[in-house]
Amino acid sequence: MIIEHPLLGPRDAAEFTYLGDAAMIDRPDWQSGDAIREFHDYLYLRDNPAGEHRELWFHEQGDRSWLVVTRNTTTHEITKVELARDTALASGRHR
Repeated sequence: MIIEHPLLGPRDAAEFTYLGDAAMIDRPDWQSGDAIREFHDYLYLRDNPAGEHRELWFHEQGDRSWLVVTRNTTTHEITKVELARDTALASGRHR
């Protein structure tokens, strides 16, 4: 599988480490009144979708960047790749 890195161009997926659902970027607020339940759900509840899914990938054997890859889990077709930093900043929940 080839991942079209936004800065480095096409890279083999073997250079990356898959790290799971991109929703992990949006961590709960630890000061929330319901923080225990929110962190439980954040840490232990996962979707396992068939179809388009946003995933975190780490460029371990390259520039060590974090990417958000939108990939179809049944066909492995990649439709979008973006820097996780940009995704986090766009969400407005960065700290």
